[in-house]
Amino acid sequence: MLLYFVVLSLDTMKIVVVVGGVISGVGKGIATAAIGKILQQYGFSTTAVKIDPYINYDAGTLRPTEHGEVWVTDDGGEIDQDLGNYERFLGFDIPKRNNMTTGQIYKELIDRERRGEFLGQTVEVIPEVPNEIKRRIREASEIKDAEGRLTGQYDFVLVEVGGTIGDYQNMPYLFATKSLEIEMGWENVAHILVTYLPVPDNIGEMKTKPTQQAIKMLNETGIFPDFVLCRANKPLDDVRKQKIQQNANVDADHIISAPDIKTIYRVPLNFEAENLGQKILKRMKVQPKKIPDWTNWKSLAERIENPGTTIKVAMVGKYIDIGSFSLTDSYISVNEALKHAGANNGAGIEIEWIDSKQFERDPGTLNKLKNYHGIIVPGGFGGSGVEGKIKAIEFARLNNVPFLGLCYGLQLAVVEYARNVCNLADAHTTEINKSTMHPVIDIIPTQKEILEKGQYGGTMRLGAYSAILKDGTNVLDLYKRAGRMNRDKAKIETLRENEAFRLGVLDGSNVILERHRHRYEVNPKFIDILERSGFVFSGFHHRLDGTKLMEFGELPKHKFFVGTQAHPEFKSRLEDPSPLFFGFVEACLKTALNT
Repeated sequence: MLLYFVVLSLDTMKIVVVVGGVISGVGKGIATAAIGKILQQYGFSTTAVKIDPYINYDAGTLRPTEHGEVWVTDDGGEIDQDLGNYERFLGFDIPKRNNMTTGQIYKELIDRERRGEFLGQTVEVIPEVPNEIKRRIREASEIKDAEGRLTGQYDFVLVEVGGTIGDYQNMPYLFATKSLEIEMGWENVAHILVTYLPVPDNIGEMKTKPTQQAIKMLNETGIFPDFVLCRANKPLDDVRKQKIQQNANVDADHIISAPDIKTIYRVPLNFEAENLGQKILKRMKVQPKKIPDWTNWKSLAERIENPGTTIKVAMVGKYIDIGSFSLTDSYISVNEALKHAGANNGAGIEIEWIDSKQFERDPGTLNKLKNYHGIIVPGGFGGSGVEGKIKAIEFARLNNVPFLGLCYGLQLAVVEYARNVCNLADAHTTEINKSTMHPVIDIIPTQKEILEKGQYGGTMRLGAYSAILKDGTNVLDLYKRAGRMNRDKAKIETLRENEAFRLGVLDGSNVILERHRHRYEVNPKFIDILERSGFVFSGFHHRLDGTKLMEFGELPKHKFFVGTQAHPEFKSRLEDPSPLFFGFVEACLKTALNT
């Protein structure tokens, strides 16, 4: 197909709305992220918005086992995990404003009404709720500098509406997107339906009727889908495309096959096999700015699908009674960060979740950890299975097995070292044992003062915080090799004016940013004894009040033993893996190749 390229500045933003039909959980978030990546490849600046039609204000209070992982943004948002997919595909940090919930919408309107901003008029669902939704979508398109001044706007804003067509709670959002289409013009707003085509075992034939019904329900809202992405366990054939076209009045050329695949990073490549990007641009009357180059992305996807060597990683956590599927969703960013590191190391990743409580019931089962090339203790909370996690960390330390501790994983690594190397027998975190004689993990005094006033939210470190890395450490070497120093320094420059409390005292050149979501810290009173015994704190956050909070810890003589108080998995991308995950997989791969 012949392409014509022009350099242009769009007069107005273009909006692509992604909605779901038939059932939830079929991959709207991945489809949205993939479309965004495709538009980027054609030279357009693209951002994405996730709409969650629940009454909760944000995802911070939702159970991960029910709703999936709580994603944390640089600016401290606790939001839907789909923004993680957007960031992993688009490759830049997305602010918390790009996630809206019904709770946020109604709270904003009620607050405005209480302030008298409606001048006494009756405040009703129509038009105020759709107007607020449209305002937020437009706001998400704005590009601002560190002082909040408008400097431009994104060419494309992708808007994913959670749930499915027919859900009552989605109606205001569909009303709003249709309203945007009327206000901005048909060529500036497109709607894409992601649907599912089942293949019943007793029939063995792919059925289109649920998709036809979903299109019919969407039509009843005044929206006619421009494209239909057909999710299924196998590719969509021409017979099914023709059937959908005939019964739902959608051009067969705009009905796109979206079969199950080995890795989500294959999705944009599959869409492009049917020229989805060119079709969207043609529908929105825009010419491409450049020729897409998928060389690196395709190479990394192929490495995930066909790795040279596979490493086995034990993920030691608290057992979740409702099953492994929910557990996987609860730690989706850790899983993806491992895939990113694996692809960039040329290694496949085989993850096995291990219930840490079994190590408490029968210490002999620890020997099964010999079957793995590396051990990860991810973030978590609560006392269930904690002693088992500590035993797993001790096993990694004593047997020179590569270990990565994330947030709670670092804290428990400190507890293990304090007990078994520093001889502080009852060392613990006060989150679990408030009466321990050696509270190596605790809430620091300034946080306790805030807690005593009942201001619990003020005690949590949430969002991006700076860390100053120590010279000569493994952690510093990993961040330098990844090129993160210069990029994070540039990011810090954009945050300096408004985010001083996050940045802290930047006394040194080895400064990086990572995201956090925790309350307890390494107790400063025990740092000296830990370091005299060989534990190296390789990075710290220097608060404006002078307090130093430990961010990274490592054992220099170990093959790879690193813990972090942060959640580096939130900054990992396929083409830019997290330095810590990269180093962990690198060490695991060396172990695998030498056994």
